[in-house]
Amino acid sequence: MNLDFSPEDVAFRDAVRAFIAENYPADLREKQDEGEEMAKQDFLAWHRILARKGWVAPAWPAEYGGPGWTPVQRYIWSEETARADCIQILPFGINMVGPVIYTFGTPEQKQRFLPPTLSGDIWWAQGYSEPGAGSDLASLKTKAERIRGDDGEDYYLVNGQKTWTTLAQHADWIFCLVRTDPAAKIQEGISFLLIDMKSPGVTVRPIITLGGEHEVNEVWLENVKVPVENRIYDENKGWTCAKFLLAHERSGIAGVARSKRGIARIRQIAAEEVSDDGAPLIDDPMFRRKVAELEIDLTALEYTELRTLAGEAAGKGPGPESSLLKIKGTEIQQRITELALEASGHYAAPYFRGFPADGDNAHPIGPDFAHRAAPTYFNVRKTSIYGGSNEIQRNIIAKMVLGL
Repeated sequence: MNLDFSPEDVAFRDAVRAFIAENYPADLREKQDEGEEMAKQDFLAWHRILARKGWVAPAWPAEYGGPGWTPVQRYIWSEETARADCIQILPFGINMVGPVIYTFGTPEQKQRFLPPTLSGDIWWAQGYSEPGAGSDLASLKTKAERIRGDDGEDYYLVNGQKTWTTLAQHADWIFCLVRTDPAAKIQEGISFLLIDMKSPGVTVRPIITLGGEHEVNEVWLENVKVPVENRIYDENKGWTCAKFLLAHERSGIAGVARSKRGIARIRQIAAEEVSDDGAPLIDDPMFRRKVAELEIDLTALEYTELRTLAGEAAGKGPGPESSLLKIKGTEIQQRITELALEASGHYAAPYFRGFPADGDNAHPIGPDFAHRAAPTYFNVRKTSIYGGSNEIQRNIIAKMVLGL
């Protein structure tokens, strides 16, 4: 595996850096620096800039609107956007349902859904997890009954509940796993439906996180009519789509480039902050050891990701190695937030967004980096759960890699 960039790749990297420097929205950068909660238009601002450039979907084939980049160029793109601390493009349309549609969808479905997904005109939510069916996703209970209407129209009548639906309060459409054959084995009676969030019977209720954000929701589906033409792939074969989607999601969860930036930030903080004896925190041998161990683990993960990219360049799609990336990547992300919390000390403990809220206490005391340490720590606890819990990923590795 050759780790040196070619002259063409170096030129591409320089072009990416220049584009980001010239086009990243200044007001978005300001909100990030201030730690403000992002609104829908904030998420879409960078998305639409990249869509106009043709760079919003790095992994999509050119025939469907992707840039036609090589795996190395996609790697460079992720490195450079992380280095510049760009807001991440939401994955639900670009990284999740988009590839499912262009792989399993009909020509009509591709024409209808792919262009607005690229442009940002459709905001997607993911309807997978349910109460009692998270890691054990195949146990889902949301039911879709196929009905022939009096006018001859075929549709599904959907009833059930989805939970942890990230940013569904903004969504135009939701892709859902539903049970269409309750008599079949649990993985064989599931279908993959696209549901318009404006349909009668769809209700979104917020779940407020420990950090005080309205990021996730529960979605209720009560007698929601979904045309049969909104089903992707064959009836009762939705598990095939689900596994395909999750493999792509897990590869993206690794987040190597952003973790590298996170460790660099920890080193910067530790060089500035003082420990109890007045010395910079990085001089504490125990803290320095934790940072060094984290850097070693991240380097190993990066080489694993590069091997995965080499496989993709040879025509292999993401396989069980995506589980390896997911496990180690999310554990590293969590350890970074733990070190940030440790560096913040007592300044992080009382802070939640908007508290305290009056008088001279309108802004939390202590260093700026500490103000988001606790909410970020709480929020990142979820990464080892979503995309298939790390315990499930270990089972996949045991079966598919180790042959146990």
